[in-house]
Amino acid sequence: APTTTTVTGAAASTQYGPVQVKITVTNGSITSASAIVYPENDPRDQQINGFAIPALNQEASQAGNAHINTISGATYTSAGYIASLQSALDQATS
Repeated sequence: APTTTTVTGAAASTQYGPVQVKITVTNGSITSASAIVYPENDPRDQQINGFAIPALNQEASQAGNAHINTISGATYTSAGYIASLQSALDQATS
């Protein structure tokens, strides 16, 4: 039977605020990922993360691991997302 677990990674600090990712892992592979905390302090954050967060969520789900590309124009969010994603994956697979 498949083993499925859902874990939340550690919040990763970025220049613009924390990014925290929650993932569902089935048999060691990410099947869904969603950022539950990310910078939304001002219109610029909202604009950037409005496109970056869905793209990162989709990329993590498709890749099944933390080896995903950063999103152009959202370098800090991407780095925080990947750090929290790796943290969650480490918890899920330990």
